[in-house]
Amino acid sequence: MDTEVFRLTPGTRPLLVSLPHVGTLIPDGLRPRLVERALAVEDTDWFLDRLYAFCAELGASLLVPRHSRFVVDLNRPSDNQPMYPGANNTELCPTRFFTGDPIYRDGQAPADAEVRERVARYWQPYHDALAAELARLKAAHGHVVLFDGHSIKSELPWLFEGTLPNLNLGTASGASCAPGLAARVAAVFAAQADYSHVVDGRFKGGTITRHYGRPADGVHALQLEMAWRTYMDETPPARWHDQRAAAVTPLLRRMVQTLLDWKPADG
Repeated sequence: MDTEVFRLTPGTRPLLVSLPHVGTLIPDGLRPRLVERALAVEDTDWFLDRLYAFCAELGASLLVPRHSRFVVDLNRPSDNQPMYPGANNTELCPTRFFTGDPIYRDGQAPADAEVRERVARYWQPYHDALAAELARLKAAHGHVVLFDGHSIKSELPWLFEGTLPNLNLGTASGASCAPGLAARVAAVFAAQADYSHVVDGRFKGGTITRHYGRPADGVHALQLEMAWRTYMDETPPARWHDQRAAAVTPLLRRMVQTLLDWKPADG
C-alpha cells in the first residue's frame, strides 16, 4: 500500500516494523515558516528504512512515513501529553530542535487548530494503517510483535545527559511486551561486546510502544532507539557509513529473527 502519507509493505510473519521518524518531506506551504536550518530536517531517524530493509525479506511487515517529524511526530500522543514528564520533550508538532533551538520563525508556530489538522491529515492515517496491520497479523497468527525503530544523535544535552548507549531497548518498563520476549532480545545484545546497550533507560518507548503494546491481548511492542554512531556519520550532513552499517546489520538480523521466532508459549 502506497499513499501520500506512508508506505506499507505487508508481510507474512507475525512482526510489524514501524519506522515513524524516517520521513523527510515538508509541505511547500510550511517551508517559508521554518528557520532555514529546519529545512535540512536534522532530527530525522536517518537511513533506518535502508538499514532495516532486510526485514521485508524475512517476512515482516514494514510501515514507513513520508513526512518529517517536524510536520507531526507520529510517536507522540495526539493529545500532546509529554512522554517523559520532568524532562525536556519535543511536542506533537515540534517547535524545537533536539538542541532546544526554535524550529519556526517568530510568530509562525502552529496554533491548536493547525495541530488538529495535521493530526487528521498525517498522524491518524499512519496509526490507522498500523492498527489495521497489527489486527491482520494477529488474526492470522494468534499474536503479533510490533517493533518500533528509532535513531538519534549520541549526545544531545537538551534531551539527555552524557553519551547514549548504542542500543536502547524500550518496553515501557516491562508493560508493553511479555517478559520473556524482552529478555530474549536483551540476551541477543548481551551476547556481543561491540555495542553498548540498555533496557528501559532514557528511552522507554513512545506512544506507539506504550499504546499498542498489550501483551494480555496478544500484541507485544518494543522500541529500539539506536545511537547514530552505530551505523552512520554524526557530523552533518547526515551520511550513511558503509562499514559501520555492515558491522551492525548481523546483530540487527539476529534481533529481528528473535522477534520472528518468539511465541507466547515461550514466556
